[in-house]
Amino acid sequence: MADNTQAAATYAGYLKIDELLSLQQPRSAGPEHDETLFIIIHQVYELWFKELLHELDRVMQLLEADQSHGSQHTLKRILTILKVMVSQLDILETMTPLEFLSFRERLDAASGFQSDQFRQVEFVLGVKSDQTSGRFPEGSRARVALERRYRAPTLWDAFLHYLSREGYGVSPADLGRDVIAPVEPSAAIQQLLVEVYRRDPKNAELCERLVDLDEGIQEWRYRHVKMVERTIGTRRGTGGSAGAAYLRETVGRPLFPDLWAIRSQF
Repeated sequence: MADNTQAAATYAGYLKIDELLSLQQPRSAGPEHDETLFIIIHQVYELWFKELLHELDRVMQLLEADQSHGSQHTLKRILTILKVMVSQLDILETMTPLEFLSFRERLDAASGFQSDQFRQVEFVLGVKSDQTSGRFPEGSRARVALERRYRAPTLWDAFLHYLSREGYGVSPADLGRDVIAPVEPSAAIQQLLVEVYRRDPKNAELCERLVDLDEGIQEWRYRHVKMVERTIGTRRGTGGSAGAAYLRETVGRPLFPDLWAIRSQF
């Protein structure tokens, strides 16, 4: 008879500590002191991106279940994660340009531009590009995940459907919008949102959490571009990316433009 008894979990076993500590493999000779920091910071970012996707999926599930309180709670967790992600840039900025240049050439074509998980976060938030998936091999984990999220509704779509079920007159056109297309400002949606703020405290708070999320992403983008400028200046990024020039283009673009437009309508 088979013994189905599981061995008692240990801290190291449960968290796969041995495997985790084996994943930092500098490529520079020596290796250069700061390459270990660079690797760990970016590996941690990938773990946070994974958690952000996990939590964003949860928010959408809660909205679909009409659970406003749970949605707000999860959005607050996401905002806290974003603050931690921004604060980690402070650690990366302790590395001077000369220290980064000591191992930068070892990165070859590797670039943060290739982070499929951050692109997935953008897709969930409505920033989609049909060219992104093609940068990854056919059938790879990254490409499969990106293609799925490219075709899936965004957080904004889930929010509009939630408002419709709450009794607000979201038009069929808005409810059936092309989920691949960018979220564009809508006078009709803005009028509806003003009504939410004026008479519906519960859902006005939910709107504010979405504004917080939008602002948190913008803060991350701004701090990221300043970190890149501080480290490599106007040089092109690794992997042939445009570096800070490209990143600057992403700063200031609202994810949910209607929630910003109504600020002048009260």
